Amino acid sequence: MEQNNNNQTTALLIMDVQGPTIKMLPDSLPLIHSITKAIDAARKNKIPVIYVVIGFRKGYPEVSPNNKSFVMLKSGAMSLDTEESAKVHESVAPLPGEIIITKKRTSAFAGSDLEVVLRSFGINHLVLTGIATNGVVLSTTREAADKDYKITVLSDCCADRDEEVHRVLTTKVFPRQADVITAEEWRAGIKS
Repeated sequence: MEQNNNNQTTALLIMDVQGPTIKMLPDSLPLIHSITKAIDAARKNKIPVIYVVIGFRKGYPEVSPNNKSFVMLKSGAMSLDTEESAKVHESVAPLPGEIIITKKRTSAFAGSDLEVVLRSFGINHLVLTGIATNGVVLSTTREAADKDYKITVLSDCCADRDEEVHRVLTTKVFPRQADVITAEEWRAGIKS
């Protein structure tokens, strides 16, 4: 597993770490601790930290009744159509000047300008973190692979309500398209 971290072409993505998604987890503290370590390492090594949040207009006009995953939002199962719900969780909050991307679907690329931002920075290596492993992390990994990005998934910086799904994805599915390591392993492999 060769990390080949070129800080100038690598970006750390913090995806869907928002109040409503944090509340889905039984214990978010280990996840937050790991993500904080990854963010600190990125900042110290001048690797851009890019935040991706999911957010909708009031009443969810972007959500089609055909979209089984998101139609539940209209029923009020989870609020993602307020300014407050689209904020990055305070425990991993962005610094002034760090980019926040708002997306409209599961993948960080879908319904967002992420790819435009990555191109403008010359990024070709994505380091992925987020909630949920079976949602934004899986979808972004798949789409990033199709777009020919080099991908690293920080396994302890991803979480899912179902621990078995998280395990299967990080040990059996993601390794086909990404290097899967811990935040500590990534931190140790960054070349200053």
